[in-house]
Amino acid sequence: MGPVPAVAAIRLAVRTALADHEPGDLVLVACSGGADSLALACAAAFVAPRLGLRCGGVSVDHGLQDGSPERAHEVVELLRRRGLDPVESVAVTVGRAGGPEAAARAARYEALDHFAERYGARSVLLGHTRDDQAETVLLGLARGSGARSLAGMPAVFGPEDRYRRPLLGLPRSATAAACEAEGVEPWQDPHNADPAYTRSRVRHQLIPELAAVLGPGMPEALARTARMLREDTEALDEWAGREYAACQHAEGGLDARRLAELPTAVRRRVIRLAALRSGAPAGTLAASHIEAVDALVTGWRGQGPLQLPGAVEVRRTNGRLAFGETAPTAHSDGARGQQLTGAASK
Repeated sequence: MGPVPAVAAIRLAVRTALADHEPGDLVLVACSGGADSLALACAAAFVAPRLGLRCGGVSVDHGLQDGSPERAHEVVELLRRRGLDPVESVAVTVGRAGGPEAAARAARYEALDHFAERYGARSVLLGHTRDDQAETVLLGLARGSGARSLAGMPAVFGPEDRYRRPLLGLPRSATAAACEAEGVEPWQDPHNADPAYTRSRVRHQLIPELAAVLGPGMPEALARTARMLREDTEALDEWAGREYAACQHAEGGLDARRLAELPTAVRRRVIRLAALRSGAPAGTLAASHIEAVDALVTGWRGQGPLQLPGAVEVRRTNGRLAFGETAPTAHSDGARGQQLTGAASK
């Protein structure tokens, strides 16, 4: 894709992503200064005023590299020159939970949420491309996390559909071409080429090897697969939501007999929803947890209660699954609780 067609394609993608906005709404662009987010910011600066929208930006400084505060300041100045307002840089502290990539992501979204709420933004635009989607699908496949992970990144998510990913249908090469056409020089994040990071190895080693064996259209095929799986997953989630309400037991919890009548994919989604609503953190609730709880429905042999992440206890009693806080004393059924562990799934 040439520079001029790339600019047009990105502007069209942004316009489509903002189609549900009202005049006067504020749109923010999360911009690191890399080619993807920089091309997105330039397109949003062009499109938003023509839709009667305000456009601002935020640059998150993770503090993980030398010179990151100065680089964030440079991004802020560039965005202001492009007419974005308000624009700020936000410094965050990256923890260790879940590994460096997950911790940085959690800190970033916390900062973006704060900035969006502070200014009353209608949406926050993120610069993930089709190539990022392909990488996400491969990472999910490696974890064995099921359809939810293989469905990749959603185009729209968050509270009141706050976060938008307009570029998921476009290749990474389009953003580089657009930056060239816009006359802006993107920053090259050394972490993106650091083999210490799993995503970097997928990007620079695995995907080129797969493309050499399966053909250059492999990233597009993976992204297309993710889109179809997301459609299926959303349909199953909607079905599970209806069944969750229908499976409520008069004494609380879920009716085990009714659960047993459901297809496995729906039943396990109902169990997952019940666990989440009982306080289990989504980021640590693994497929192995759900399968263990499912065995209380389909393979009931008098097992004791199970301990899920977030101090959530699940036990089967009187034909129902009861979800509650972990009891500090012995359990009434006389069986010892099982502490479950496992890698988290998306």
